[in-house]
Amino acid sequence: MNRPKLHESIINKEDCLFLDVDDERYQEKNREIALSRLENRIVQALVIPKKRIKTKPTRASKERKLKLKKIRSEIKKNRGKIILQ
Repeated sequence: MNRPKLHESIINKEDCLFLDVDDERYQEKNREIALSRLENRIVQALVIPKKRIKTKPTRASKERKLKLKKIRSEIKKNRGKIILQ
């Protein structure tokens, strides 16, 4: 079943919401903390992340790449057998 990314660990197999808080000594305080945590998780799940904008390589980076490719091709071209005449 597709669930929104609320938080998988707080939803059990029967699709019931489960929050366990024992930070404080009193049940009412723990209940308030649990509700605030649930609210925070819901707010975080509703946030849509910004999409990344693809950038083009700059002219200088393209030229550097071509220059390095030229150097590498020269090195590889010179690896052949030497023929003496």
